[in-house]
Amino acid sequence: MIEIKNLSKSFGPFRAVDGITFSVQRGEVLGFLGPNGAGKSTTMKMVTGFLTPTSGAISVCGHDVDSDPIGAKAKLGYLPEGAPAYPDMTPSAFLDFIADIRGLSGPEKARRIDEVVGLVHLEDVLHQRIETLSKGFKRRVGLAQAILHDPEVLVLDEPTDGLDPNQKHEVRTLIRRMSKDKAIVLSTHILEEVEAVCTRAIIIARGRILFDGSPTDLQKEGPLDEVFRRITTGERVGAR
Repeated sequence: MIEIKNLSKSFGPFRAVDGITFSVQRGEVLGFLGPNGAGKSTTMKMVTGFLTPTSGAISVCGHDVDSDPIGAKAKLGYLPEGAPAYPDMTPSAFLDFIADIRGLSGPEKARRIDEVVGLVHLEDVLHQRIETLSKGFKRRVGLAQAILHDPEVLVLDEPTDGLDPNQKHEVRTLIRRMSKDKAIVLSTHILEEVEAVCTRAIIIARGRILFDGSPTDLQKEGPLDEVFRRITTGERVGAR
């Protein structure tokens, strides 16, 4: 569903992503982990076509992100960090706008909007201006737009950021439910999230993949926070 080959991104002399290669299959929930500045968000922005790679290739459901960006983006749902949206819109107006962009219309459009509003529990704030919403509700609006067109691939950057414990549980449950017929990549710094929802984990630091394996592989090496520290400081453990 996602295929990445020798992907690199440089900003002047700084190489943010340094020749990484991996793929994601249908049914996988890939946790993309790393310290701040590791290259996680940069990689996600390249997968979604928001940034152009310096070198390498990316395909989404067989569509090359560089040569067929519209075909690739049609298959993608993307929740960027910060959940940007139009602050003067209401969630209702914003989702209606996104549905139009995604080519939804008529009864199907109304059905999908109603469905995602229920899935992320936006009913009580549908007609408030987005700028007045809490960080958690803004995050939910962002998640709603990402899944509105029922994409085959989801790229989620810190999907539970700003949510309270109950909301985190609801979003993680939703991700598990959707994962059966999708490929999902989620960036997170919350190690418990990897245990809760991910079938696979990649740890990246200094733009390079240092670990690629299952959460079980990580747990075999010891407490997750200690294993994460060891890997990102140069010790090699587990699957890779």
